[in-house]
Amino acid sequence: MARKVLIGEVSSDKMDKTVVVMVERRRRHPIYRKVVRTIRRFKAHDETNACHVGDIVRIEESRPLSKEKHWVVTEIIERASEA
Repeated sequence: MARKVLIGEVSSDKMDKTVVVMVERRRRHPIYRKVVRTIRRFKAHDETNACHVGDIVRIEESRPLSKEKHWVVTEIIERASEA
């Protein structure tokens, strides 16, 4: 069985070797036909502490690493712009 892969934005990097990734999903409501935006937050393992807030990352499902952490950052797709 293939592992799930998601793409999202890092919303917090305050923990050691852990980032919080927000994954947005848009879908059309079955009755009202309005586009509904749903945001889920996942804790992901970041071994080298390379991710920062605003980065777009790819995360992959893994074995449970802690109580709430079941994802691993596999790639940083886009760095946050330095303002």
